[in-house]
Amino acid sequence: MTDHSPSLPIETYRDFIAGQSVLDRARGVARDAAIRALSTGRSPDQIGGKNGGWIRFPFYHHVFDDERKGFARQLNYMASLGDFISLDDAADMIESEGSIDGRYFCISFDDGFKNWITNAVPILLDHGVAAAFFVAAGYIGTSVDHDREKLLGFYDSANLLMEFLSWDDCREMAAAGMTIGSHTLNHVHLADLDDARAEAEIKGSKQLIEKELGRACDHFCCPFGREHIDYRPGHHTDMARRAGYRTFLATTRGAVRSGTSLGIPSKVIPRDHMLAGWGNYQLRYFFSR
Repeated sequence: MTDHSPSLPIETYRDFIAGQSVLDRARGVARDAAIRALSTGRSPDQIGGKNGGWIRFPFYHHVFDDERKGFARQLNYMASLGDFISLDDAADMIESEGSIDGRYFCISFDDGFKNWITNAVPILLDHGVAAAFFVAAGYIGTSVDHDREKLLGFYDSANLLMEFLSWDDCREMAAAGMTIGSHTLNHVHLADLDDARAEAEIKGSKQLIEKELGRACDHFCCPFGREHIDYRPGHHTDMARRAGYRTFLATTRGAVRSGTSLGIPSKVIPRDHMLAGWGNYQLRYFFSR
């Protein structure tokens, strides 16, 4: 049988989407055109009015080699709209249940890919941004040569070879002021697991991260992050609280507005999924919702 799996890890977004079907590509073009049209006349000022306070939580999975310029441009665009804050500072604001006096962005990343430290972190540091990076701890320290089958199984398509961070990379990122959070051990759908296995994924990742980094792991991000599909609110959120996490983040879009009471981590922090190559009109559209 011919092996059609890639021999080298993916380094560009072009290669990442190369296996998409013609239909999927056509849908992407149509979606992009629709968002471009819908973004006309929209502004993040619509959220709470021009002077209304809010925090938005844009999140990414990767910054490939051909996405670096786009990512830097997006950070510049966000900087023109508000200030960047760390996840700890965002949690402080939310927990205070008071007014959010200003407009803020809290950047995060999911999964644990190598291009975080080669591409994303240098750009973040250039812009003075402290981001949160949620790692699937069981994939950190894997090798493209020795863990090929495991890595090819990360995505359902089984033909995308991604290189992951080492623990030394994570320590370097933490030392640079970045937050390292948990994304479970094995990037699982919590809702598909029994309670014992779900708790093992939530607790085990925290314990491993803390052992390797020598510092507290306070923040948890649910893989896939869809309410009632990938996690059960009030159930898995409470598991995270009992495990000692301060926050629980998911993938529902939206802003945390002034006066919002989330009661974290029992309730979830919403986040806006981003691609680093998107045009500013994409950000304008999603940040105005």
